[in-house]
Amino acid sequence: MDYLVLARKWRPQTFEDVIGQEQAVRTLQNAIRYQRIAHAFIFSGPRGVGKTSVARILSKALNCETGPTQTPCNQCTNCREITEGISMDVREIDGASNAGIDEIRELQEKLKFLPLSSRYKIYIIDEVHMLSKAAFNALLKTIEEPPPHVAFIFATTETHKIPATILSRCQCYDFRRISIRAIAENLKKIAQAEGIQITERGLTWIAAAGDGSMRDAQSIFDQAISFVGSDVRDVDIEELLGLMDRRFLFDLSEAVFARDAGRCLKIIEEGYYAGLDMKYFYQSLLGHFRNLLLAKIAGQDRDLLDIADEDLARLKTQAGPVSRETLQGLLDLVMAEEENVRRSQNPRLNLEAILVRMCYLEPMVSVEEVLSRMEDLERRFSPDSPAQPQNAPAQREDSSPSAAANPALTAFPAAAGDAGYDAPGSDPAIHGGQVHEIREGQDAGQLWEAYKDFVKKKSHPLWSKIEPGRMIAYDKGRLRIGFPQGYVFLENINEQSQKERIAEIARDFFHEDVRVTLETLAPDPENGAADRANGGRNGRAQEIKRQALNQPILQKVLDMFEGAEIRDVIPRENSG
Repeated sequence: MDYLVLARKWRPQTFEDVIGQEQAVRTLQNAIRYQRIAHAFIFSGPRGVGKTSVARILSKALNCETGPTQTPCNQCTNCREITEGISMDVREIDGASNAGIDEIRELQEKLKFLPLSSRYKIYIIDEVHMLSKAAFNALLKTIEEPPPHVAFIFATTETHKIPATILSRCQCYDFRRISIRAIAENLKKIAQAEGIQITERGLTWIAAAGDGSMRDAQSIFDQAISFVGSDVRDVDIEELLGLMDRRFLFDLSEAVFARDAGRCLKIIEEGYYAGLDMKYFYQSLLGHFRNLLLAKIAGQDRDLLDIADEDLARLKTQAGPVSRETLQGLLDLVMAEEENVRRSQNPRLNLEAILVRMCYLEPMVSVEEVLSRMEDLERRFSPDSPAQPQNAPAQREDSSPSAAANPALTAFPAAAGDAGYDAPGSDPAIHGGQVHEIREGQDAGQLWEAYKDFVKKKSHPLWSKIEPGRMIAYDKGRLRIGFPQGYVFLENINEQSQKERIAEIARDFFHEDVRVTLETLAPDPENGAADRANGGRNGRAQEIKRQALNQPILQKVLDMFEGAEIRDVIPRENSG
């Protein structure tokens, strides 16, 4: 007897033997049980997942001498003929070879005849999407109202190529890819029955190589047995499937996490001379970093990581010390360069450049951690923090040179209890907001410096924006602040929220309601020549800053970090 390959020898013969298609099998069994059998079915899905096998099982279930039944006996004449493919009442037609309208017309002529020995005359058309448009049109009426003794079963891998008019006349069943674990379990049963020695890890590798197809995995297993005999070792499977790149993948990720670019380049060189296809290896690298990220996020969720236990343990060990944000950044970088590598004439060079960039990518931290650190710093440096030494006000008063040189600065109080300032009302000259009496002995510059120091304590980002300005005047609750022409942050400060914040801090500083007015300063006549000389350069710098502030990526950063502020924009030519 001729040798029968494993894919045919171990083909499912009953609904219970079908693996990974529970939803389709259950629906068909219930349809038989409740006698709600449709006249036309479409089985769609990837290759090798059981479409034609289920079509044969359904044919046996409908034509079994004990049926219609959910469990065909596989012993009667009808069942045996369908299994062997010699039944005259169950015809399997190749859609690619019978795609024309003439073949369909011939089929229609035969429909009127009753089955020879079975209950139903069943037509199984494989790869039905290959039929021509005229052939599909000829089938429309026949599929919608076939003779009561006729049933159609269509199988296809490309449902989108079937006209909607055909789909609407059939019951559609979607067949899914089979999980690696389910395929490995099936291969394990076959190995035990065939007396083959193979490890579970090797079975998992073969199952993964099947890419969700049971038939492909069984064919690879058959090939592995032919390659080395009944004792199949892991190294044999690695050699057969070209899995040597797995070692390079783990070595590369380890070097990337260690930020060792030199080691990455050595690994790529070793893999190149070992015969690795750089484009295919890049796809493997992409999948490897995807698995690392999922191992970090999903943990023990095996539905997302359908890989061998040894590989999962190694992935979790490597991803453990690395933050999720860093893994996401590395995966994004690899994904962004996928098209460039695919089109490249020298993929090795692209891969080396990408790995170097990955090695020097700064580790990332989560937004929650950044906010936590900012809150911690705010608590530590807050003037009201209990961690401040009790003698801090005295030390500041004694050691501050500005206070010694300008005693009038301490006459403009901050909020009550703020270290380094007198409490409100301690000086009768400023009680009730009569600031103009104090200003008689000092200029507006001293008052402005004191106010800026106060703003700096309340909001450092806001202080950085008003720092280049100067106080024009403060009188009767009105604070006038001037800024140079073309100041890059003037438009931002003019926003209502910013002006309200400035007024709020001014109210705490001056102890009265303050109306803030922002103005543009006229050029200084004494420096007119210098201004004209530098006008072109300064104007260009300001334009660069305005363009930088309008960058979408900058807006994304500001949206991500609530309360973030821009302190300054430095043109690249001046960044040093």
